[in-house]
Amino acid sequence: MTTSIYDQLGGPAFFERLVDRFYEGVANDESLRAMYPDDLSESKRHLTLFLVQYWGGPSWYQQERGHPRLRLRHARFAITKQARDAWMLAMGAALEGVRGELNDAQFEELRAYFDMAATQMRNV
Repeated sequence: MTTSIYDQLGGPAFFERLVDRFYEGVANDESLRAMYPDDLSESKRHLTLFLVQYWGGPSWYQQERGHPRLRLRHARFAITKQARDAWMLAMGAALEGVRGELNDAQFEELRAYFDMAATQMRNV
């Protein structure tokens, strides 16, 4: 039986650390910051819950918010190539910030997922 990334990384605390680092990047990027509410608390919480669920943890996100429907939830934002690249820069820095907690395969799996998801969110 394969152990989920969620279990391999020790549960929600890893994803909380990753998301906190990601939102540091969001807060410091004007183009990204404009897409988020003034208070980032709920955005952080939603992303953490989503990542926990996606990577094999409890389905807290689904229980609270329903199906993720990522493209639909992001449709109100103009997500250009530049916005996608800025998002990936922030997430890439976040991943580098937790790099010491990941083996090479985990790092690459997370990075590849974020790259794919960010590309799929483009709508302009």
